[in-house]
Amino acid sequence: MGRPDPDIAAVCLAEKRAIITLDLDFADIRTYPPASYAGLVVLRVSSQDREHVLAVCRGLLPMFETEVLAGALWIVEDERVRIWKESP
Repeated sequence: MGRPDPDIAAVCLAEKRAIITLDLDFADIRTYPPASYAGLVVLRVSSQDREHVLAVCRGLLPMFETEVLAGALWIVEDERVRIWKESP
């Protein structure tokens, strides 16, 4: 069984880890402000089976060469990625 969202968020904050999740609660920027995290990636995919999720995550790898994850929220869908960053 998983841990409550606030527990996961606290550990990731303390350890400066990004969160990659299927849990849409992490897309709430009021509760989980992206600027506070090493990155938030919320998967909104059509299927949550292992192979599909892994394929979508593999598709993200080239983005790490051009986009900064730290301080951002990535909403990842099957065919697109929306990136939210706080304006400077």
